[in-house]
Amino acid sequence: MDERMRNLRLKEIISIEEGSRFGYIGDLEIDLDTGAIKALVVRGKLRLFGLLGREEDLIIPWHTVQRFGEDTILVDCADLRPLRKNRNK
Repeated sequence: MDERMRNLRLKEIISIEEGSRFGYIGDLEIDLDTGAIKALVVRGKLRLFGLLGREEDLIIPWHTVQRFGEDTILVDCADLRPLRKNRNK
């Protein structure tokens, strides 16, 4: 795994407006044609210790990212709610 991705996984995603904590980056959506990052993916939480699967993943569009801090990534989700997407689809 690339060192930069490993460092991204250690950062918590937080909403600028509400201070809501969305979680930590589990994956990235990348445009294969340009190599640009399209979205951050926060893995869904386990339900009943994983016996009942996971909640849906949280997809946060890259254009909402406002700042990178030492331990956090601040996102602006004022006009849109983060999209939820099931990883199994």
